Amino acid sequence: MKDLLTAFDAWLDAGGPAALVIREHLVPVEGPDGVLFPPTFAAAAGDGFPGGYNVDEFGDGRNVCLIDSVGSQANRIEPAFAAKPYAGLVPQVLITAGCKRINLLEAGHRAGDAIVRCSGLQQTLQAAFVSAQSGDAEPLARIAPTSLVFGVWDSRGTQAKSPRLIASTIRAFDVQRLTRSAQYVPAVEYIALGLLDEPPDKQTKDAYSERGFVHVPASHTHGGVIAKSGIRRDATLHLAALRQLRCRDDEDRTLTLRRYILGLSLTAFTLPVSGYLRQGCNLVAEPGKPREFKTVYPEGRREDAALTHEDAFAYARAAASAFGIDPDRTINGTDPDKEIPFETGVAARDIRGEGEAGGRTARKATARKPK
Repeated sequence: MKDLLTAFDAWLDAGGPAALVIREHLVPVEGPDGVLFPPTFAAAAGDGFPGGYNVDEFGDGRNVCLIDSVGSQANRIEPAFAAKPYAGLVPQVLITAGCKRINLLEAGHRAGDAIVRCSGLQQTLQAAFVSAQSGDAEPLARIAPTSLVFGVWDSRGTQAKSPRLIASTIRAFDVQRLTRSAQYVPAVEYIALGLLDEPPDKQTKDAYSERGFVHVPASHTHGGVIAKSGIRRDATLHLAALRQLRCRDDEDRTLTLRRYILGLSLTAFTLPVSGYLRQGCNLVAEPGKPREFKTVYPEGRREDAALTHEDAFAYARAAASAFGIDPDRTINGTDPDKEIPFETGVAARDIRGEGEAGGRTARKATARKPK
């Protein structure tokens, strides 16, 4: 156990590597010239973005299209810690809201999410964020350790921030955009058969259309893209950022904390990620282009990394045990470590800006701090 715990201590030393990086070359399951569908984004009034695919043009005919953002990739990976065999590595915190039970690992803003901020965990998490601001990340790690792995910002409370240790993005290069058209045909001609009256005005006509009672054309809409210069997933585990985590001036506690967060980070970083991103976007490894896995040092030196997912998981189990979390405890979704109710009254006060550390006063005080 001791040898396993110290296996990666060189990565935690001040002179250790800056990062681990993974580069994967991907293709649609249909083949290199297959059509894939990127995510669509809402229009932005400020910069003139009309909405649709996020494609950056460079003026020379080349472009880069975002296929999966860093936030989306994190949200795909993090929930793995809610299921076997990884659930024992982290506290399982469930928020009960009405008839729903939300795992903290599924909350979009992690420990800074409204579902948690307005629950019985509010004061505990606020204290943990304040502690992290003062140089002790251990309290936050004991409640929401993946917030330290995938990043968190208590933007509506203490303003505490922890950077993403893992950043992963998928992009397609030199894409050709396609369009598609479709025609909805109702099961019967409701108006012609006298089953419905002719719509007397546009509002009624729109209602017929919305509810599927009339023909509805959909012309020249987003039809996916073809990536002429390939698709690539780039992932980075920022070891330099991980080494900033501390338990104030207690070196032993700091090392134990860093080992624990490193174990979680390595497990998540080496986890095989599903290539099915959305309807029309199912990606697999490109034949003939093996995955690149490198250790990158501050002076720019790059070495092949031989770490396997199995090794990372074994290390994470040992580090979790040393941190005080039993990786063998029973986790079945009905027996969580903590089950906390969402509190409507707390939410109402939060909306009015009357929360404890997260209210209007705290935000104003933060805004007055010198930069």
